[in-house]
Amino acid sequence: MSDNKKKVVLAYSGGLDTSVLVHWLAEQGYEVYGILVDLGQKVEDIESIKEKGKQSGAVDVVVDEVSEEFVRDFVFPLIQANAVYEGTYLLGTSIARPLIAKRQIELAERVGAGAVAHGATGKGNDQVRFELTYYALNHDIKVIAPWRDPAFFEKFPGRTELIQYAKDSNIPVKATASKPWSSDENLLHISFEAGVLEDPWEKPPHDMFELSKSPQDAPDKTTELLIEFEDGIPRKVNGESLSPAALLSRLNDLGGENGIGRIDMVESRFVGMKSRGVYETPGGTILHIAHRAMESITLDREVINLKDSLMPRFAALVYNGFWYSPETRVMRAMIAESQQGVSGEVRLELYKGNCQVTGRKSPYSLYDADIASMEKDEGGYDPKDATGFINLNALPLKVQRRL
Repeated sequence: MSDNKKKVVLAYSGGLDTSVLVHWLAEQGYEVYGILVDLGQKVEDIESIKEKGKQSGAVDVVVDEVSEEFVRDFVFPLIQANAVYEGTYLLGTSIARPLIAKRQIELAERVGAGAVAHGATGKGNDQVRFELTYYALNHDIKVIAPWRDPAFFEKFPGRTELIQYAKDSNIPVKATASKPWSSDENLLHISFEAGVLEDPWEKPPHDMFELSKSPQDAPDKTTELLIEFEDGIPRKVNGESLSPAALLSRLNDLGGENGIGRIDMVESRFVGMKSRGVYETPGGTILHIAHRAMESITLDREVINLKDSLMPRFAALVYNGFWYSPETRVMRAMIAESQQGVSGEVRLELYKGNCQVTGRKSPYSLYDADIASMEKDEGGYDPKDATGFINLNALPLKVQRRL
């Protein structure tokens, strides 16, 4: 197969969908290169995953460890932006896709592949996220999306058929008929969807969760921690300097032990439908709360308001797959500029699912106790000035009331 268009780089996890896809693509005449992008997720034995991929029909399976890049260049910008989709979701799956797709494109260039493929379903957001990134980085690339190919989805209309196919083909996979939900994990979170979760009234199974204890089972004591920020980037936990991935991993452990970061939501997918997702984001939840506390004493009021007004749009761009778009690039530059001086320490207490800020301090603090104090009248603030301030702001209200 000398024709590079018959070479394809598949985003490969070793799970149910992609294990079946390797075999199916090989049957279609493709020379398949699988790439397992390690974003800090718990991975079974790497060699067994590679061997499983080759047994399924891959020419090779490349393992690409990118956890530090993932946290430094993708997760931390989200924390700086306080990005939350629809008031709840910390974008753990959304932010992983552009990095996986980027690494696919890079491998395709190295092996001379003219195509890339993914296992995202035809109803989900991930197909959009993957493919927008592919085209942003290589406008000529061919994209193979089996879940939109009738020859594939008619043969495999659901997970039941995939599970049976994997069983018949002696491909070991995590999904079973008794636990049919789909999960996706990286260092920021783990997500669950499908199966029993498709009923939004159905309570998530207790044994489904993997990163956190339930709040009821969490320790009956408070865990206190300090997080130190430098220009909006977390650098230390309890005084210890840690790399980006190590820091997030440490907070995942602390948060998970204390039942932090579980959410259950129905979200609005970019493709138009509502979808129920259950997420565990222990470390990301702690960082989000701590970062907002750090900004509260270091950012000007109008900068905070500007960021808050733009955040839903930024979060939607990430959620919808536009990480490499011009508007995201411009907003990221603005956010990075806003983080100059967002430095100092935040103290938090974790207890049975709660993450409570108990203190914050910064050498760049805009908080002036002499001005804010109710006990003294110092710092240049004259209470009498408030009379004119209130009258000016009340004027349009008085006119409206008169009418």
